[in-house]
Amino acid sequence: MYDPTVARLTYRALLGRRRALILFALPVLLVVIVGAVRGFSGADDQVAVDVLGGFALATMVPIIGVIAGTGAIGPEIDDGSVVYLLSKPVKRPTIIFTKLIVAIAVTMAFSAIPTFIAGMILNGNGQQIAVAYTVAALVASITYAAIFLLLGTVTRHAVVFGLVYALVWEALFGSLVAGARTLSVQQWSLAVAQKVGEGDLITSDVGLPTATALLIAVTAVATWYAGQKLRSLTLAGEE
Repeated sequence: MYDPTVARLTYRALLGRRRALILFALPVLLVVIVGAVRGFSGADDQVAVDVLGGFALATMVPIIGVIAGTGAIGPEIDDGSVVYLLSKPVKRPTIIFTKLIVAIAVTMAFSAIPTFIAGMILNGNGQQIAVAYTVAALVASITYAAIFLLLGTVTRHAVVFGLVYALVWEALFGSLVAGARTLSVQQWSLAVAQKVGEGDLITSDVGLPTATALLIAVTAVATWYAGQKLRSLTLAGEE
C-alpha cells in the first residue's frame, strides 16, 4: 500500500522552494506571536490555551493541511503529469495511500512540532497544555490531510475551497457557532486534547467517543472516495 517512488516524488513536490516557504511561514509566525505574548503577559495557562486553540489549532493546522493535502496531488492533476504516474504499474489505492501518508507527515511536522514549541514558550507545559495541543495537532493532521487530499482529486480549485473551509468553517464557525462545532475537526481534536490535558481549561463540544469515531470515519471515507475519483480519472484518460 506504500510506494517509495511515489512518496519521493510527492515529498519533492511538497517541499519545493516556493511551497516550503509557505509551510514555514505560519510556524514562524506562531513562534513570534507566542514570544511576544509571553514577554507581555508572562506564563499564563489560560493565555496558552487561548493562543494554541485560537491560532495554532484553529488556523495554522488546517491551513498547513490545505497546503500539504491539496499539494500532494492537485498540481499533478492540473498540469496533466498525473497521467504519467497512472501509466505506471502501481495500484490506484496505493498512489492515494502513499500520497496521504506523505501529506500527513508534512502536516504533522509543520504543525505539531511548532505547536509544542509554542506551548513550552507560553507556559512550560503547565497542566500538560503543550502536550495536549500537540496531540490534538497530530490527530487533526491526519483527518485534514485526508479531507484536502480528496479536494485535490475532485476540483481544480482545491486550494480555494480548502482555504474557505479552513478559515471560514474551522477558524470562524468552528469556534463561534455552537451548532457547527460538532462538525468541526478542530472540536474533534480538542476532545482528544481535553483527555490528555490536566484541569478544565481545555474543553470540547464533542465527547471523546464521538470525536474518535468521527475522526476515523471521515479519514477513511475521504481516503476511499479519493481513490475512487482517481480510478475514474484513469478510466477517462484511457478512453
